[in-house]
Amino acid sequence: MNFEKEYALRLEQIDSYLNGFFIRSDNKFVETINKSMRYSLMASGKRLRPILLMEFSKLFSKPCMYIEDFAASVEMVHTYSLIHDDLPAMDNDDLRRGKPTNHVIFGEATAILAGDGLLNYAYENMMDCALKDWENAIKYLEASKVIAEASGHKGMILGQVADLMNEGESVDLETLDFINLHKTGDLLRASMVAGAILGGCNHEELLIVEAVGKKIGLCFQIVDDILDIEGSEKEMGKTPGSDEKNDKTTYPTLIGVKKCKEIAAELVDTSISGLQDIDGDTLFIEALIRFIGERNK
Repeated sequence: MNFEKEYALRLEQIDSYLNGFFIRSDNKFVETINKSMRYSLMASGKRLRPILLMEFSKLFSKPCMYIEDFAASVEMVHTYSLIHDDLPAMDNDDLRRGKPTNHVIFGEATAILAGDGLLNYAYENMMDCALKDWENAIKYLEASKVIAEASGHKGMILGQVADLMNEGESVDLETLDFINLHKTGDLLRASMVAGAILGGCNHEELLIVEAVGKKIGLCFQIVDDILDIEGSEKEMGKTPGSDEKNDKTTYPTLIGVKKCKEIAAELVDTSISGLQDIDGDTLFIEALIRFIGERNK
């Protein structure tokens, strides 16, 4: 399998699908908010969450009809979080995905509303999936609940609160894990779990995906922390060194870059080993996990 080629095909598929969600309008008010939402949503990204969701749905025997719609919704949730994360009151970043951040282009107020708009549109779209495919409505509802919990006050928002409260503080490993497993890891894990639910997995398979998803979420953040030190603006599409600028404790500052790379490699290996207990074609997923653990952007 040529991973780069297969990954590029999936990126093209996701981007093409996302592009159809915001039709240009002659109404200046509609177009103002649509343009801001579209700007961040269609900036080139890795699209890991929708791709993971779609790939995990394929592993099982009874995938739902509107997987692509649901996957697009998850990318909307992720993009909303990036818009808000970049705001002056949060990380105050000026660059995201190789482009000026939303608030730099549209102003802080519109950027906040664009993030709100994407989050609400995501849930509207998830509910549409259930209404259009009534036979599988319970699967869509279960998957929606997984995404809602992972992105809400029990998940991503909780991690963001903990992150803000610990800026400038000395943070131990347990606290750092808590921050990152929620702020970054929960939505990655939930994308995999939601995909498995929409694919018709059983309870034992769901537990396997949960365990693998938790490891991948942690691995992603560890690698992200390494790239904040070693990566370049051109490769990452954002300004490196933002963690140091915001006086945040990261995995490299706490345990060192070498140890971080060792842990990331171990998380990749154990995640792939865990997938062997699932009866399905995991070849692309395994390659994607290695990409997450070894990426340079």
